[in-house]
Amino acid sequence: MFFSWLKQYVPRGLYGRAALILVLPVVTLQLVVSVVFIQRHFEGVTVQMTDSISRDVRLILNDPEGGGRPEMAGILGIGIQTVPVGSVPTADNARWYDLSGRVVIRTLHSVVPEIDAVVLPDDHVVHAYIVRGPEALLLSFQRARVSASNPHQLLVNMLVFGVLMTLISFIYLRNQLRPITRLAKAAEAFGKGRHIPYRPGGAVEVRAAGNAFLEMRGRIERQIEQRTLMLSGVSHDLRTPLTRMRLALSMLEDEDRIGLERDVDDMQRMLDEFLSFARGTAEELAQDVDPIELVRVIVSDAQRGGQNVTLVHAVGAGQMPLRPQAVRRAVDNLIGNAVRYGSRAEVHIDLTPRSLRIRVEDDGPGIPASRREEAARPFTRLEPARNQNKGTGVGLGLSIATDIARAHGGVLRLTQSETLGGLRADIVIAR
Repeated sequence: MFFSWLKQYVPRGLYGRAALILVLPVVTLQLVVSVVFIQRHFEGVTVQMTDSISRDVRLILNDPEGGGRPEMAGILGIGIQTVPVGSVPTADNARWYDLSGRVVIRTLHSVVPEIDAVVLPDDHVVHAYIVRGPEALLLSFQRARVSASNPHQLLVNMLVFGVLMTLISFIYLRNQLRPITRLAKAAEAFGKGRHIPYRPGGAVEVRAAGNAFLEMRGRIERQIEQRTLMLSGVSHDLRTPLTRMRLALSMLEDEDRIGLERDVDDMQRMLDEFLSFARGTAEELAQDVDPIELVRVIVSDAQRGGQNVTLVHAVGAGQMPLRPQAVRRAVDNLIGNAVRYGSRAEVHIDLTPRSLRIRVEDDGPGIPASRREEAARPFTRLEPARNQNKGTGVGLGLSIATDIARAHGGVLRLTQSETLGGLRADIVIAR
């Protein structure tokens, strides 16, 4: 579009754009009014007043002897005196900001061509020099007779009242924008799995949006609660027959029960993965934790469990709001996938003032770039890319990690490891 180039100069925040909407019209209006008023009023008044006194000057100069008429000058309020020709300025002179003074000089020269130089030293007096022979005439009169007094008062009043009205408008507008920002914070927090108090307010449209958000949040929370209750029942109902099957298998001969016990273990592991995926992060509240220490504990527990994993990089310090059990579940899944499809795994963690990054790399076959998005979907198993003979699963490890990262307002990125050659999984969470 034609105005697309303006987007890079427009403020991104709501308050910045509101301020721009307020200030831009006010400044534009002031500039237009100032230019029109000064040019059409002050300039016109100055021309009329200067033209009037210019005719008085011509009357004074209408002297057959060339010396002016001192008695007429006294009556008209114009001072007249004789000065040396050497004291006459070579050019007109006025202060650089004296806009009406330039109009005075131009009008005097136009009506009285005999004037050789006009000097406006201040706001009180005007000097006009006329050279006649070996001497020159100096005509002096009050500045108030050729231009309006205190023309700057218009600009000062416009500036003061413009700033005042802009400030008042911004205060009222801020009260209207505050409910929108509260709604945005509540929606952002709910998207990250946090629940903060919110009450609709502001204009009718903002209240309607707030009420709609509360209804949506309530429906989602009820669905999560119902799903949690359902999963608790399913977990109980399924674990009971699995336990009976284990007891029955323990009574069989060793050569008969080995394969069946392996099948029961696979069913137990699949059930745990289903429940972990469906449970998500709904049962845990965020709390301030030290991510560095949390990852150290996770890696240490994995090493005690016989997994070939090493924490090779840990930089940063501080705490941030996380769900520690959910983060543990995500990192455990990434480490489990890494050691299942490769021979070893390396973990890196960086905690900066802006973000948290947890990286897990392996030396396995990796995942082709064209199928990485598919790999993060639930129940996806990429046999051509990952050797499924090294372990069993239902394709929920990466999906669980993806959901946990999103619940924290982050993202899971899958790339190729530059050091180990396998898969590199990054959980990146903004602080």
